[in-house]
Amino acid sequence: MNHDTTTPAGGGSGHDHDHAGHRWMMIACCLPMLVVAVILVETAVVGPGAIVAAAMCAAMMAMLMRGMDGAGGNR
Repeated sequence: MNHDTTTPAGGGSGHDHDHAGHRWMMIACCLPMLVVAVILVETAVVGPGAIVAAAMCAAMMAMLMRGMDGAGGNR
């Protein structure tokens, strides 16, 4: 088997950069949910439990992303 172990010209791994971009994308997807939850609580449409639920969802997503960091194996 021929495995190419070279890195990009910058010296870092491009794969790590891809994961960082994915993390930021996931954070960007969680923020609107948190904002909507806050707005709904402020307008008395839902109770404060909505913020707790939205925060728990974002926390679970963060834990999932952190747990998947080392699960990729050798690519």
